[in-house]
Amino acid sequence: MRLSSTAPRTVLAAGALVGLQGLVALVFTVLLLVRGLSGDSELGTNVFGEAAYFAVLAAGVLACAGGLLIGKTWARSPSVVLQVLLLGVAWYAIGPSGRPLYGVPVAVLSLVTLVLLFRPATNLWAQGEEPQ
Repeated sequence: MRLSSTAPRTVLAAGALVGLQGLVALVFTVLLLVRGLSGDSELGTNVFGEAAYFAVLAAGVLACAGGLLIGKTWARSPSVVLQVLLLGVAWYAIGPSGRPLYGVPVAVLSLVTLVLLFRPATNLWAQGEEPQ
């Protein structure tokens, strides 16, 4: 099944990776809600606000993924911004937080996605040109 007749494979692959990031954010949101509903006193009263915040972020990331998968050029720029932000998160997880088991996979996934979003075929597609 082909999702888009105009988007190159690099865009579709980037869309799949961004979608994976969105699904992880959605799972994190659900886990926050479950933990908040369980009455865990460590989390305080802001857990539902935090869950709502992550739900909005997850929806935005999933919208970008969907845009890439159906071949919409508008989804490329926010996806690039997302990857750059996630690289910062990964750096903080690897270094100051001392959590390389979380940071390294995030960094690798973000770098791979950035490479896909800047491949020559993707650049031509974003400019509305056909690869030669």
